[in-house]
Amino acid sequence: MPTNEELLRGWPIRVPREVSWGQMDAFGHVNNTVYFRWFEDARLALFHEVGWLSTMEETGVGPILAHTRAVFRRPLAWPADLVVAVRVEDVADDRFTTLYRVVSAGELVAEGDGRVISYAYREGKKAPIPGAVAKALRAIG
Repeated sequence: MPTNEELLRGWPIRVPREVSWGQMDAFGHVNNTVYFRWFEDARLALFHEVGWLSTMEETGVGPILAHTRAVFRRPLAWPADLVVAVRVEDVADDRFTTLYRVVSAGELVAEGDGRVISYAYREGKKAPIPGAVAKALRAIG
């Protein structure tokens, strides 16, 4: 069986999490909505890493999630430790794709992806990704 580290080789942003009892549903496994929260945690760690949160305060241009999806590979139940990882691909002028991976005890539990759009919140419209952020996204890919 591979290790979590082997499953996450090439995944630069990693967020450790623990399954809590309250995250399980009536079927005895983690509810599917929880995975989207974990994806969000990883995405925000990415935004912090590339400096987008501080840039957003200055410019009003920030990320907005256009769509996301998940593929559930195996059920996960309490108690469990896991790692949620994110990486970036297809960085364009005003958008990019995030890829997610959730691993626990050397097993791939779930995968997902999302489309993030650069958005000028003050104007209410799409905008180019700020230069330093775009450069950092491409570098972290």
